[in-house]
Amino acid sequence: MDTIIQNKEFEGERPLFASHNLQLKNVTIHTGESALKECSNITATDCRFEGKYPFWHVKGFKINNCLFTPGARAALWYSSNLDMTDTLVEAPKMFREMDGINLHNVRIPDAQETLWHCSNVTLKNVEVANADYLFMHSHDIRIADYRQQGNYSFQYCRNVEIRNAVIDSKDAFWNTENVTVYDSEITGEYLGWHSHNLRLVNCRISGTQPLCYATDLIMENCTMDDDADLAFEYSTLHATINGHIHSVKNPTSGSITAQSIGEIILDENIKQPANCKITINDGHNY
Repeated sequence: MDTIIQNKEFEGERPLFASHNLQLKNVTIHTGESALKECSNITATDCRFEGKYPFWHVKGFKINNCLFTPGARAALWYSSNLDMTDTLVEAPKMFREMDGINLHNVRIPDAQETLWHCSNVTLKNVEVANADYLFMHSHDIRIADYRQQGNYSFQYCRNVEIRNAVIDSKDAFWNTENVTVYDSEITGEYLGWHSHNLRLVNCRISGTQPLCYATDLIMENCTMDDDADLAFEYSTLHATINGHIHSVKNPTSGSITAQSIGEIILDENIKQPANCKITINDGHNY
């Protein structure tokens, strides 16, 4: 049977260390460290977390309608099987070395260095900002109805599926493997460099020099804004663009189809096999 702790306040070092089967209701964790370290089967509802590192090495926990203030930095590390709903996370450096994360209706306005080295992550209706280096070295990720502002996101990630997202991120999806993005807007220069098996479906792309050095890139029914210039340098790809491409530079192999292309640059620096087929919908091939 769970122990219920209600309308209480705690502070200092490890006030609930190694607790198990707890329900926290309207509890405040004040300044201190590691309030719930080495715990399991914890439910927190309508709680406020102000101290550092409250949930480290926790196995199985639910967090609903809670607040993590900026002082609660690095709050959830080395833990597993988290369900977080209807929660505001103001603290940075959240979610590290975790397996099994489910976030639903969560806002993280200062998401710098968040979600590093995590696996089996599901996000639904999540909004993040100031999210530099989000999702570094994470894998097996499913995201839907998502908004993000922050650079260098998803670097070194693998096995990712994203739907209905608005992502504003310089250097997004670098060195990724097996990433698919559906029905989304991706804004930011140098998108997807050095990626493997990146697939973009019904997406809008903006930002200079997108999708260079990509291996086995797939684009289906995408659009590219006029600032998405010098695209596809040294990439192997199959791309179908619904509209105009400002410029294409030295793709390595595969195919590109577009309604129009402003400039096609094929110069002495192109890499072999140098056999990418470029088709303009007016019937011209290159």
